[in-house]
Amino acid sequence: MTWLQLRLYTQRDSVATLEDQLLACGAVAVTLEDNADQPLLEPGVGETPLWNQTRLTGLYPADSDMHAVLAQLPAQVLENHRVEILEDKDWAREWMQHFQPMRFGEQLWVCPSWLEPPHAGAVNLLLDPGLAFGTGTHPTTAMCLRQLDGMPLRGQTVVDYGCGSGILAVAALKLGAARALGVDNDPQALTASAENSRRNGVQQAQFKVALPQRVAMADWGQQADLVVANILSGPLVDLSDTLISFLKPGGDLLIAGLLSSQSETLRAHYTPVVQLSVVDQQDDWVCLRGKRPSAD
Repeated sequence: MTWLQLRLYTQRDSVATLEDQLLACGAVAVTLEDNADQPLLEPGVGETPLWNQTRLTGLYPADSDMHAVLAQLPAQVLENHRVEILEDKDWAREWMQHFQPMRFGEQLWVCPSWLEPPHAGAVNLLLDPGLAFGTGTHPTTAMCLRQLDGMPLRGQTVVDYGCGSGILAVAALKLGAARALGVDNDPQALTASAENSRRNGVQQAQFKVALPQRVAMADWGQQADLVVANILSGPLVDLSDTLISFLKPGGDLLIAGLLSSQSETLRAHYTPVVQLSVVDQQDDWVCLRGKRPSAD
């Protein structure tokens, strides 16, 4: 099927109104994109920030009367508009072509579930990320995977807070961890994590997933040999007590999702309990690791 797409450019304050107008005149979907290379790295909880300069793309069936559509829109937003033909594709397959096996450290490979692992004897994690974040392509995930590959995880208990696709928890289990807990506030992430664990032959008893408010702390509190959190710096600060509450004395804390410019502030915040050090850096992102002191 062929589609028509209408591209418009507007200011942040006009986005909601213009989006409603596009839908009202027949758009089946509206996409919002940055039009000025303005990063939005860390929105607050519950916030949906928009760019100051925003590009809206309305998608219309091929038989739509675009002259009639344009006639319903304000003249000021039509100064630089574009109407283009968009050939339909199998978008899932189009994306799959660009997701290839990746190696992290000495033994760990992350492989798309639809491809044969390139090294059958390696520790191969078969991944289908679905709707959740975490494929190994982002620097923060890649750094965490490299750290896990080099850690003695045999028989250990792991908590992955903000588990996304479950990639870190499942990797830890494939590398020898005995059991893991995946926590995320997005139910779709929990579904993706559970499916990825089953795909990798993880026993249900080994890997539990839960929303933050439904974690059985009686089973997990002060029990983890390793707590890993690949989330943003603001939540890493806000959740510091929660993350440490999982970690037993002598356990390791591995955190990522922060920029190098944010590392000193975060290290200072955790210093009373865990001394964190930069153990990896990729592009502008860093990964921190530290050990909770053993009980006297």
